[in-house]
Parts: sequence; C-alpha cells; structure tokens
Amino acid sequence: MTHLFEPFQQRGITFRNRIGVSPMCQYSSTDGFATDWHLTHLVSRAVGGAGLVFTEAAAVEPEGRISPSDLGIWSDRHIEPLTKITNQIRQAGTIAGIQIAHAGRKASNSVPWEGGKPVDEARGGWRPVFAPSAIAFNQDNSPVPLELDLAGIQRVKTAFFNSAKRSVEAGFQVIEIHAAHGYLLHEFLSPLSNQRQDAYGGSFENRIRLLLEIASEVRAVVPDRLPVWVRISATDWIENGWDIDQSVALAHKLKALGIDAIDASSGGILLGAKIQLGAGYQTTFSDRIRRETGIHTAAVGLITSPEQADHIIRTGQADVVLIGREFLRDPYWAARAANKLGVKDFNYPVQYQRAWL
Repeated sequence: MTHLFEPFQQRGITFRNRIGVSPMCQYSSTDGFATDWHLTHLVSRAVGGAGLVFTEAAAVEPEGRISPSDLGIWSDRHIEPLTKITNQIRQAGTIAGIQIAHAGRKASNSVPWEGGKPVDEARGGWRPVFAPSAIAFNQDNSPVPLELDLAGIQRVKTAFFNSAKRSVEAGFQVIEIHAAHGYLLHEFLSPLSNQRQDAYGGSFENRIRLLLEIASEVRAVVPDRLPVWVRISATDWIENGWDIDQSVALAHKLKALGIDAIDASSGGILLGAKIQLGAGYQTTFSDRIRRETGIHTAAVGLITSPEQADHIIRTGQADVVLIGREFLRDPYWAARAANKLGVKDFNYPVQYQRAWL
C-alpha cells in the first residue's frame, strides 16, 4: 500500500516522498526578481525533507502580478537568481517546482499586510488589468478590466510559453500552470467571469480553449523527462459557476495533451462564495479526478497532521499532498512527520541527524 514516504516516479524524475510545499506568495520581490528571502524560504523547506518545493506564483508578464511585490519569470534576467535557488533545492535532495501564472483582473493589489486593495500607478500599480470579459472582481473597489482581444490572448499564450522555457533554463523540474483561484486562466474557465461571444467564451469547449492551448504549448517546450502540472479550482462554490463535473471533463482533456497531474484546489472567482471549510476539505476533488480520469492528482487545503496526510495517500485520494500554512509554521514538517510516523529510513540531513535519531 502506498504511503506518505514512498517515492513517487513521474516521467524522468523521482520525488523522494509524497510531500510537497504548496505555492505561497511571499510578496518579497522587486521587479519580479527572486531575493535572498526566497532562497532562505524555499531551500529551508527542502532541507526540512519535502519531496517537492514550489515557488510562489511567478508572473508571466509584469501586468500578471497579483501585487507589485510578486515573483516574476517574464524576463531572461529573472533566470539567474532562480537558478541559485533550484541548485540549492536539488542539493538538498528535493525536486524544485515553479508555478507560472497571470493574475488577470485580480492583478495590481497591495500586499496583504497593507490591506490587499487595488493600487494605482502612483503607488507602483498598473492599469489596465486584463480579463476574458469587462467584469470587475469586486464591484465595490476593483477596477473594471479590459476584455482581452485576440491579439491580447496571443500575447498571453506567448508569455506562458516563454516563461515555461525560462523555467526549464532556471533548473525547475516541475512546471505548474496556474488556472485556479480566480486568476486569468480560471477567469476564462468560469461562466461567472467569462461572458465572451467568440471562440473563447460561451460553451464549455470554448471556455477551456485558452487553457488547453497554453497547456499544449507549455508541454511542447518542456522536455519529455519533466512533468507539467495544472492547478485548477475544482469548483467555484457558486451556483451556475465552474464545478467538479467540468473539472473532471477538463482533466480528461489535459491528460490527453500530456499533462501529468492536476493540483486540485477550489474557489477564488468571486467574493461571498460559501466554501465548506474543514480538514482536508478539497481532497474529495483530487480523489474524484484521480479515480475518473486516471491522471495523477495533488491534494491541498487544511492538511495539517502527518496522520491525515498519510491517510490521503494510503486511501488513494491523491498521489501527492501539498501543504501550505503548516510549512510556514514549521519548515521541518516533513522531518517531524517521518519521526511521528516511525519512518526508519528518512533521509535527515547529516548535519541534523543527532536531533532526530
């Protein structure tokens, strides 16, 4: 029976265990560049025993940042500082992953500890933000975005393609396309935010078109030995929005394109969604997608204890668990989990072994 600390093979790479550090924004960049903060933050989780460490969402173009302080991968100049990080992660025995993203209409906000509200150009923000339709995320204080024309859609596709190419050059071994949480690609998927009348709106086939085109192009530029993942919001938690049935149908199509895993999150498209929060509340999505499509899945969301994470893997609800806040609280969560679960062959760093053995 598969368990949390069993290695996981995908294409030409092997994860030393089924534990991943979920992408978590750090809001610590200037002009998109990775800093010493990112080096310390990401490498410490690798040293702590995670099998996979994802960067935060890295914007594929400057206007695609959630905040002016977000990480970016839109320029060749971003490669060098990221390479320093991936080298250190690999030296710790961990797989380095990057999430490439475009924030769409949810772009250009202040950092959370400054309120997370839209910022104008005078405070380092930008206008306009882009979306499938001219519909604001928050009618009270969000700007109405510009609807992307076909030239803009092509620009976005090119930006994802080039960012994936740079990611490989920077040494990342897993490339994840961010199509969740109300950001640009999710905005195209959901009928709540996409009211287009052209080939990219209306029917299910039209709303998924942009993501499928980007997934196909990213898969083509990433070497066959490396996996490509897609993070989706499996449901909007809102009536007449995107839902799990559509997510399963999308996963079938992504698998056919060579996508290797679905990272199943949820929500984020509109304010006021009634999300049914609870321990592991999103694992039903990763479970159903995995069972009905045969694609690998990652479970995420309020996964906190070693026993809970191990149960998710042992019962086949997902192939990998991605953990966020617990890794913020404890960079060595994976090592503590191995100790608590009685794993005898966990590869503690030799410098730290006396603390565990």
